[in-house]
Amino acid sequence: MKKLSIKLLVAVLGLASSAVMAQESPWLVRARAVHIDTANKSDPVGGVGAANLIRVESKTIPELDVSYFLTPNIAAELILTYPQKHDVTLDGAKIGSFKHLPPTLTLQYHFAPEQTFSPYVGAGLNYTRISKVRLLNGAGDLENDSWGGALQAGFDVKLDRNWSLNVDVKKVQIRSDVYVGGARASKVKVDPVLFGIGVGYRF
Repeated sequence: MKKLSIKLLVAVLGLASSAVMAQESPWLVRARAVHIDTANKSDPVGGVGAANLIRVESKTIPELDVSYFLTPNIAAELILTYPQKHDVTLDGAKIGSFKHLPPTLTLQYHFAPEQTFSPYVGAGLNYTRISKVRLLNGAGDLENDSWGGALQAGFDVKLDRNWSLNVDVKKVQIRSDVYVGGARASKVKVDPVLFGIGVGYRF
């Protein structure tokens, strides 16, 4: 009887251990290479009818994001990078540059988190901090802050228990008024589409 009880206890502990190990960690970290494709829309400098348009360069940057799964299907993702420098042109001629830091928080729905191929969609909020503005030899300036919405879609492909490949597309709203000599001269709609590809690690 005693031996049977010990065997049952060992079996129960084994099943419990297997169940715990089968549970995935709620934390997922991804590293991506992201291409920022700016919308490049602006009000003409000089008012209605003018042809002078401001453009912000597109570029590729590194990105790190951290996701926390609130449920097996719902996750919150914080998207991070370091301040990025962008050149600014007016009718094709460079007039300066600025840096921006655009942390974005999205809430995602993962359709098949247990499957090898797991697509998801998300929506959230972007805050962009604009700094080190150098336009028109100091005569130009931008707003310091931009708030806007963010939409997201992508998929993960599991490689093993922890590692996965990730493809991700985001549309982010980033806008700023442009000032010359203290007066508002234009409004720039950066509004980039971000194409990302990278790897993820589920702890």
